[in-house]
Amino acid sequence: MITIKLLMLGDVSRSASCDYLAEKLWAYRKENEIDFAVVNGENSAEGNGIDKTSAQTLLSAGADVITTGNHAFRRYDAKDLFEKNKNVLRPANFPGNVPGEGAVLTDAAGISILVVNMLGIVMMEPLENPFVCADRVLKRYEGKYDISILDFHAEATSEKQALSHYLDGRITVFFGTHTHVATADECILPKGTAYITDVGMCGPDFSVLGIKPECIIEKMTTYLPVKFVPSENKVTAHGILVEIDKETKKAVSIRRITF
Repeated sequence: MITIKLLMLGDVSRSASCDYLAEKLWAYRKENEIDFAVVNGENSAEGNGIDKTSAQTLLSAGADVITTGNHAFRRYDAKDLFEKNKNVLRPANFPGNVPGEGAVLTDAAGISILVVNMLGIVMMEPLENPFVCADRVLKRYEGKYDISILDFHAEATSEKQALSHYLDGRITVFFGTHTHVATADECILPKGTAYITDVGMCGPDFSVLGIKPECIIEKMTTYLPVKFVPSENKVTAHGILVEIDKETKKAVSIRRITF
């Protein structure tokens, strides 16, 4: 059996993590013979959000497609970034007049790949229903791709699980992002979709979502405004590696990875 290998990495936390991937990602791809990589870069800029500098760093580092989330437009220049870079996605269920695209059709290892980015709406922004959005996007690209990858950036585990079962067999890889904490439920669903609730974060160890713990503790114990200072601890990249049978276009394995 000939397989292709897909790498999905979780939320990149600020410039230090971009620099880490710039140093490590291509070597990791080569060592593990990875054919295609999707990286969530919604907080890759210093502070939060994504900007031209952080996006270019991630693309040069080895990301084939960058996905985002609810912080996609935190930076003013992000509008221009999404308009001019088809491989940098904003969520597909944003309003239709928002710059950029929520899906991209690309290729690797001789097969066509559809990458889709969507936001959850439970405990998040009241956007288009992701179930309706997924149907709309898949219909738009019907017959144009061999495999499909969905980054579902959402808060609620229940919403991620429900949507994954709704799309089981229709999406090749369904990976969750947003919480910055990897879950241990990676599996291949009954109809063939490779699934994980959250792939975690590319960011500093022993932090609180990339921030120094003492900042968050002060905020939570005083309720006063606190400047969030990024942790300077060692960075670890978290994600999943999925193998696809090149003949059947079905997922045959999924495993969590760190480097």
